[in-house]
Amino acid sequence: MPLPAPAVPVPPEVEAARYALLRRLAPSMRHHLVVNLQPIGMIYEVMDRRLRAAVPDIAHLQDSAGKINTFAKAALASCIDVVGWVAPDEAIASSVTEAVRECSSLLATSLSFRGYALRNEIGEVPGKVRRSAIRQLLSATLLHCTDHNPAPAELVLGGMAEGSEIVLSVLVRPTQDDKGIAAEAAYRKIEWGDLTALAGAEGVRLERQGDVVLLRFPALA
Repeated sequence: MPLPAPAVPVPPEVEAARYALLRRLAPSMRHHLVVNLQPIGMIYEVMDRRLRAAVPDIAHLQDSAGKINTFAKAALASCIDVVGWVAPDEAIASSVTEAVRECSSLLATSLSFRGYALRNEIGEVPGKVRRSAIRQLLSATLLHCTDHNPAPAELVLGGMAEGSEIVLSVLVRPTQDDKGIAAEAAYRKIEWGDLTALAGAEGVRLERQGDVVLLRFPALA
């Protein structure tokens, strides 16, 4: 029986960048996990009161049970999704539109509290990229931009297909909105060196043009 191939060592700067990114994403992941669990307890309390009635309303109980089932399925899907962030499957592909939706749903709330708004101007971009690559690079770029540009500001996302690449742009634009809640980051800042390490490991070309960060992903066949 042949021995398994030895694991390819990961450069320490890539490991450090991935760890820092997961530490920064942890609060958003926690919120993502509990958002579908909290309603289950509330629905249970309503069901418990109705069951104590002299003549329980079966129709309402069935409706509440159905809601619990719906939220439980959503919570399970959230758990599986978060595991995909922590231990990504390198073979899964994603469209830019879908990946941006996933990153936005994960980070929009925490960024909003800090005084940053996400503005999606991508639309439909043909082609697909590796999901693990776009998740890591886009979320790390959003955190880097907010770490190094004061609030209030908006992050404008754009995208297009360009030859054999799919280009995603992140523009930081100051605004006159609410500054949000000034809070210390859950972990250290995401530095430009972290982005370059992640980009190199994922085969993504990274550029900075003034206030715009460009991510050039290899398009998958």
